[in-house]
Amino acid sequence: MYIRRIAEQTLLDILNGPKVGIILGARQVGKTTLVEHVLAGRKAVFLNFDVEIDKQRFLAAAALPPPDGLSSLGTPQILVVDEAQRLPEAPRIVKGWYDAKLPVKALLLGSSSLNLLDQAAESLTGRNEKLLLPPLVFEESLRSQSWYSEAYTPQILHERFATPLRTFLLQALAFGSYPEVVLSQDKAHLLRNLSSDYLWKDILPTGLVKSPDLIKRLLTLLAHQTAHEVSTQELATQLQMARPTVERYLDLLEQTYVIFRLPSFSTNPRKEIAKGKKVFFWDTGIRNALLNAFSTEEFRPDIGTLWENWVIAEVAKHNLLQGCTSELFFWRSRAQSEVDLVVKTGDEIQAFEIKWRPGRPITRAFTTMYGVAVQRVTSQDFLTSAAWARR
Repeated sequence: MYIRRIAEQTLLDILNGPKVGIILGARQVGKTTLVEHVLAGRKAVFLNFDVEIDKQRFLAAAALPPPDGLSSLGTPQILVVDEAQRLPEAPRIVKGWYDAKLPVKALLLGSSSLNLLDQAAESLTGRNEKLLLPPLVFEESLRSQSWYSEAYTPQILHERFATPLRTFLLQALAFGSYPEVVLSQDKAHLLRNLSSDYLWKDILPTGLVKSPDLIKRLLTLLAHQTAHEVSTQELATQLQMARPTVERYLDLLEQTYVIFRLPSFSTNPRKEIAKGKKVFFWDTGIRNALLNAFSTEEFRPDIGTLWENWVIAEVAKHNLLQGCTSELFFWRSRAQSEVDLVVKTGDEIQAFEIKWRPGRPITRAFTTMYGVAVQRVTSQDFLTSAAWARR
């Protein structure tokens, strides 16, 4: 089953434009599936650089004059290079074909920005358009359910399908939103495989990580500290590693789209925490697999933390799909008043307190300082609003 993606329109815009397309995202988020769906019926050639024969075929074409090289590949209208980060010279070769004005559209797909973006920045400056593809957002995941119809408004869904909608939300928190996981009957098994070493497969060949076990131990610590400020010094002490090494590993995990970090929002460092960072997982299923915690009960002890990660990841995923038009932060004053998420879009600021169920009153400290009301996001608010239904 193919799940329709919001990113389809962005990909079509890239295909209709003059530049090389670069599509990035973690492994298994559906990059290849998306491209195959959009390109159905077009004259396209797919090469996968995880496959040695495809890599050699590409290099053989690159050794020929550009028109002959394209001819050796079957003269496609569109050339798709999957796992492009596996061949460092790929962007330079594609640049040569682009500059030769060959009648071919090139798409480079990568599961890591470790090398591909650096290589593209050097070779394809001003010649590329990027699409960053995250795991499924909630509205995309819902399309996999037989009881769901895009014709339904959020109000109709809540009135007619309140129970399955809430059940599906709890499953999303527990198992995340990788497409194959959403469609699978054995979600936990798939997630355990993904969280073993598959997601950071691109890190290991760099030589920057000596052992997969170190990455697994670091990620397990981060899973325990989700939605909390993380001290790299503490992590280094617990892992018996140097602090700069921990920082490098965190950067690598960000560049392979396993985690992301929120900086603290501050315009007055004397009154606010200015340097802290919180760590979140792009997919809560991966976080839960690291802890072997797949309960779909809403009374699980970490439901508050899980809900905060899930909501912030939803916002971050939408931000990626929109081209990173907003900056995301958390906020904490030195007097310990907190706001879970601050979204800054140009000069506009929005602030959110994220709680699974209503609790203590919302802090007024942020409103007093910035004149911005803090909005509360509970599970009930989310399911009964149109916030997730941005089609």
